[in-house]
Amino acid sequence: MTAAVMPTYGRIDIAFERGEGAYMYDTKGGKYLDFATGLAVLCLGHSHPHIVEAIQKQAATLMHTSNLYNIPGQERLAERLVANSFADTVFFCNSGAEANECAIKMARRYHHVNGNPERYRIITFDDCFHGRTLATIAATGTEKILDGFGPKVDGFDHVAVGDFDALQAAIGPQTAAIMIEPVQAEGGVMVVEDAVMQKLRQVCDDNGLLLIIDEVQTGMGRTGKLLAHEWSGISADVVTLGKGIGGGFPIGACMATADAAKGMVAGTHGSTYGGNPLAAAAGNAVLDVILEDGFMENVQRLGDLLRSRLEDVCQRNDAVIEDVRGRGLLLGIKCKFPNMDLVTAMRGKGVLVPPAGDNVLRMLPPLNIEDGHIDEAIAALEEVCRELGQ
Repeated sequence: MTAAVMPTYGRIDIAFERGEGAYMYDTKGGKYLDFATGLAVLCLGHSHPHIVEAIQKQAATLMHTSNLYNIPGQERLAERLVANSFADTVFFCNSGAEANECAIKMARRYHHVNGNPERYRIITFDDCFHGRTLATIAATGTEKILDGFGPKVDGFDHVAVGDFDALQAAIGPQTAAIMIEPVQAEGGVMVVEDAVMQKLRQVCDDNGLLLIIDEVQTGMGRTGKLLAHEWSGISADVVTLGKGIGGGFPIGACMATADAAKGMVAGTHGSTYGGNPLAAAAGNAVLDVILEDGFMENVQRLGDLLRSRLEDVCQRNDAVIEDVRGRGLLLGIKCKFPNMDLVTAMRGKGVLVPPAGDNVLRMLPPLNIEDGHIDEAIAALEEVCRELGQ
């Protein structure tokens, strides 16, 4: 890698030049089944024709205006997200971290306009991940990503998921909100139980707190519903989106009820690029596909199939794999060997998978894969497990 690029990533020495469907092709002619999808970004795989057409058409007419003016495509995208969710209103930005920044600001403004400006603290959870900005690394709270970036932004308290005694002890007169991922993807693909999500909703209601749900990785159909928290039957106050919402194009969104967003008036927040015509075209193209009849049901079917096949591999290779976890097409394999050994070995078999915390290997395939792609990934994993087991 050229020294001109800041060395903030530990990059793998592969350069890709083309992607099509569930596959990527490198500059040396190698072909890889992509079960990483740019970390859950390419929800419909590579070069999906409908997304490509929408971006090309919009780029040839009007790429950007800024939010000084009405943007019809942005309005349509917001209306469709609202129509298919709990939300009444949406703010568009460029990434999941920016969406989480908006949510943090929104929680503070909510209490400010309610006459309680002292309520600014947000409770987050051990093993979470909310982004790389100064505020979101403080929300995440792990020493590894905070190291060297002090002083830490004030306003975040951390407890263990499901420890409601600790949660109640953390709630005080300055508490504004609770913020949680329905599946802690980066932390190890740990699903927050539906009963826990339901109890968190009740705790928020009882204490006048906003419930912020970070769906940057779990949203946009990744678990078989548009938003993963729908599985628990609760309603959020604020939900953040990123990754899959643009199908590969950078866009983020912060969705909220009208009440939660009542403090976000003109001048309180903004984004130069957020929801511009090109980004909105990509977002609308993604929704065109994932809102089709039967799409979510097929994601659920594929998720069940992949999980079942992974559990079979686990049973046969319990010296290498400890368990399988996750929801829908956001699945994790808890490894008994270092997870990077499996990631590297899978890549050697032509399958791309990313690691996660807790020594987990993630599987994040496109939502529109075919059964044959699952067969291919499982065959590679079986081979890797056999070789490592020996």
